Amino acid sequence: MADPGNHPATDEPRSPWLRGGFVLAAAFIGFVTVIAGAVVFTSDTAAPQDRAATPRPPADRAAAGEPSPSGAGESCPELSDTRQDVPTAAPRNVTWALFGAVAVPTSEASGPAVAGKDVARCYAHTPVGALLAASQISVRYLAADDWRKVTRLQTVGAGRDAYVAARTEAEKAGSTDQDGGAHGQIAGFRFVTYHPSTGVIETVWRFPDGRMQAATTTVLWQDGDWRLEYPADPVAPTPVGSLAGYAEWGGV
Repeated sequence: MADPGNHPATDEPRSPWLRGGFVLAAAFIGFVTVIAGAVVFTSDTAAPQDRAATPRPPADRAAAGEPSPSGAGESCPELSDTRQDVPTAAPRNVTWALFGAVAVPTSEASGPAVAGKDVARCYAHTPVGALLAASQISVRYLAADDWRKVTRLQTVGAGRDAYVAARTEAEKAGSTDQDGGAHGQIAGFRFVTYHPSTGVIETVWRFPDGRMQAATTTVLWQDGDWRLEYPADPVAPTPVGSLAGYAEWGGV
């Protein structure tokens, strides 16, 4: 995440990813909970290579002959995580690696089971899988070189197409600032609600000056994997003074 600097005015994009120098086209305004300066990241950090495993049965959509949103029309490997208890502490056996400037989590048991340069997919159908998916996708659809691919494959919701159109126009207009900035990192989380079809997770992001913001994201289980919901009217992140009430969790 990029440092938002001063608190944004109400007519600016509302996001814990904001930094003062990041300028967006008017169509971008108010566009997400977890979007902004991360689009200036590079994604040169090596990601885990695709790992072969026993495939899951095809999703209903693929079976019906419709295009699969999984990327290459491939099913996901089986993962060993089957636990359905919602974590209240940092999940075990999670490793962290930088994707651009932001540390993202990975677990052999919970996913992502398949990761390439931009897309990391195939998460366990469990609360921990939902947490990892929310963390990974929230960063990658902003920071990936091919952010359109990540957005198309791994986000759903009424606001997605408007985001793609607005960001595309902003890039064409040269209205993104490439001067860098301070980036926030995941510092903690708590589940708001969890159901096998939906996970609502509040993630705390810490910036280099110590300030923190909490952003709520929703992931939906669709077509055999978790996908990030992109609502038409995202909720603004909120400042938090401490990690009290959250599970401390992070890689940096």
